[in-house]
Amino acid sequence: MYKFDFVAPRTAAEAVALLQERGPGGKLLAGGTDLLLQIKARVAKPAYLVDLSHVSELARIEDRPDEGLFVGSMVRLRAIQLSSLLNERCRIVVDGAKLVGSIQIRNLATLGGNLCNAAPSADVAPPLVAAGACAEILGPSGRRRVPLDDFFVGPRRTILAPGELLLGVLIPEAPPRSGGNYLRHTPRKEMDIAVVGVGAILTLEDGYCAAARISLGAVAPTPMRARQAEAMLAGQRLSAGLIKEAGEAAAEEARPISDVRGSAEFRRHLVAELTQRTLTAAWEQAKQEASRR
Repeated sequence: MYKFDFVAPRTAAEAVALLQERGPGGKLLAGGTDLLLQIKARVAKPAYLVDLSHVSELARIEDRPDEGLFVGSMVRLRAIQLSSLLNERCRIVVDGAKLVGSIQIRNLATLGGNLCNAAPSADVAPPLVAAGACAEILGPSGRRRVPLDDFFVGPRRTILAPGELLLGVLIPEAPPRSGGNYLRHTPRKEMDIAVVGVGAILTLEDGYCAAARISLGAVAPTPMRARQAEAMLAGQRLSAGLIKEAGEAAAEEARPISDVRGSAEFRRHLVAELTQRTLTAAWEQAKQEASRR
């Protein structure tokens, strides 16, 4: 491994100041489960690393009244998996986090690292996109919020400008009578990369679908919304037949490629199947939630 500088700020503001002071060539170090491997393989050659592990403000899960749940970028995926707040109020994000790697990886890997690595197959991004999350970003010009739909611009690329860092994500409170689910397909049961991932959240009102959000992973350069499928469901009385049609519509919207893990045709088949399954599970959860009110 070649030599590089290493700095360890104590606050997010100090981290941004260091990035601005030292200029191009730096990398933010979160859990390191991706970046350190890239450095060892000489895929990444940073001039310096800014270690965020001592920035405690980034390692919190907070309930923000009237806004939702804030999950800091340095929250470990294992902490997300075990969080009582997220398990109770945004289970779909837990569904994605618990699928990443092994328990040893989840004890190191962070939410921010998973998102900023911007792999199209990442398991945390589609659930957050389905949940309507926003990215909170800090940079030299101050703070800004961006819908997570717009955070990713391509494989390994995000909208973060030089000198900016991801503070975390804000997940809005789901409306009453809502349910969500995330599923993926992998060749192996554990510790594998998604061939396709699908997240869905449904909200019911008087037996009708008041709103639907469907997100797809590993079928485009970035996580994407299946907006045509969403529009098919909104305002309609749900049925198994309608959900099947929505799954087929989502498959038509997907833009998969063929690679060593699966053909484009196979991925479209998976999108249709997994969309039906996630929508059905979300529908059942929403009906259970409605029956308790």
